[in-house]
This record gives sequence, C-alpha cells and structure tokens, in this order.
Amino acid sequence: MRLTINHRTTYQYARRIILQAHRLVVTPRDSGDLTTVERSLHCEPEADISWTLDVHGNLIATATFTQPSDELTIISHAVVDHRAPEWPIFAIDPAAHIYPFTYTLDDLIDLGALAQPDWLTPGGDTVSDWARRFVMGAQTDTLSLLKDINSGVLGDVRYRIRDEEGTQSPAETLALGSGSCRDIAALFIEAVRHLGFGARAVSGYLLDIGPADGNAGSTHAWAEVYLPGAGWIAFDPTHQRVGSGQLVPVAFARFNRQIMPVSGGYLGAAEDFVSMDVAVRMSE
Repeated sequence: MRLTINHRTTYQYARRIILQAHRLVVTPRDSGDLTTVERSLHCEPEADISWTLDVHGNLIATATFTQPSDELTIISHAVVDHRAPEWPIFAIDPAAHIYPFTYTLDDLIDLGALAQPDWLTPGGDTVSDWARRFVMGAQTDTLSLLKDINSGVLGDVRYRIRDEEGTQSPAETLALGSGSCRDIAALFIEAVRHLGFGARAVSGYLLDIGPADGNAGSTHAWAEVYLPGAGWIAFDPTHQRVGSGQLVPVAFARFNRQIMPVSGGYLGAAEDFVSMDVAVRMSE
C-alpha cells in the first residue's frame, strides 16, 4: 500500500518572537515493511534545515531560524510503501517460545538499557507487581503473555487526550487510571522490562481509516519488544493491536521524551505563546 503522509504543526504567538533551533523527528523510518519513496520538510518562516542520525539511527532534522515571527508552521510530507501485514505471523526462536527465557549474551549486551527498568523513577515496585499479575504460571507462552499485557492495560487505564507536554511515569498512570497514548505505551514498556524483556518506545503515525472522512491519521506512540528469531514486534496497547499493520514508525528510543516530533523554544515571555495545532492527513 502506498501512503501519502502530510503532517502540519502550527504555533501561534501573541507577538513576534525569536525562534530558537527546533529538533524535528517527523520523517518515516525505513524497514523491511516500509520504504520511503519521497520526503520533504518545510518551515514558515524559512529555516535552514540540517540532517543527522541520533544514537538510535533515527533521522533528525534541526531547523535554525533567522527571522522573528508571530507564527511557526512546520510541514512534513512523505510518500511511503507500507507492506506490514494486518495479521502477522512471528517466527519466534523455539528457545524463546516459553517464558521465562534467556537472551543470548550478545543480545543482552546489545539491548543494554532497553532491557532494564527505569530504576531512577519512583513507583517501580508498583509497576513490577502489576506486570507480574499477567504471568499465569511458572512457564507460560511468551507471545500470549505479551498479548495479555498489551490488551490488559486498558483494563486499568482509560485513554484520554492529554495536551500537557511530557510523559507520565508508569506508576503515575496506574495511580491516575488514565493517560495518553504515550503514557499507556510507557506503562507497557516499563512493565515488560520488569519481566526481563527488551523493549523500546516508538513514535510515528497511526493510520485511521474511517468511512466519514476517508483515510485519516494522527501522530501516535506505541512499543516494540525484541523476541529472538522474530526481532522487534510492535505492540500498541492503546488500541490493543499487535503488529505494524496500522502503524508508520518514525523513530525508536529508550523513552518517549527522546523522540518527541517537535521540540524547541523561543526568546520571549511565557504568555507570548497562544496555541499549537497539529494536523495529520494520510491517504492512499
């Protein structure tokens, strides 16, 4: 399936301000299931855009501005070939079919912090206890366990749109009983890390096909878990889905905060900021 993705972010300010450099993570990341055919990135006011790769191999754009402005618009356009199956079959190594299993030494070293819980954030014991509720016995099917956690998050956490910046801690999400897609994904990631799995945060786009408005989309956050043989498997606990059939990844990282689509600041007063609007359109 060939998809066209248009992502527009607009910031309004009460007066002309000086824009600082902005870090943009909005370009789809190629994989075995995804190939970028064309892409472009444009800012208003005009910006000098430089490209680099971060430590995770994500494509990062840095926009540098010279003109004061009372509005900033960032327009990303991409055309991709999306080949992820709707109902994937995962060729998991037989040694990892039953949980608990042990990663090879090389995998464990390379996964590094991706297989370690966030010991610096309070509430780890709460998240660990919550995760272990899903382990049904001394030995259980690995993929079934992960699917149970993926579908079970919404049993304790209600999805809500949250405009505040940042990500709630997993323990906070459990305590509040609600969170955005990035909060829900962060809870899933931390839970499976407490069970010994390597997991990473993913940001990108969700393809949402509806009869009323054709093919629409939105920015989205989900998780991936590494299983020997199968590799990285997408888990979207917000929609209780497994696999990348409705997902277009942009970037991977240890935490969501490392791959926010747009981050940057301006020189001016806090009250100069008026509004932010994000619009994503995906079409075949």
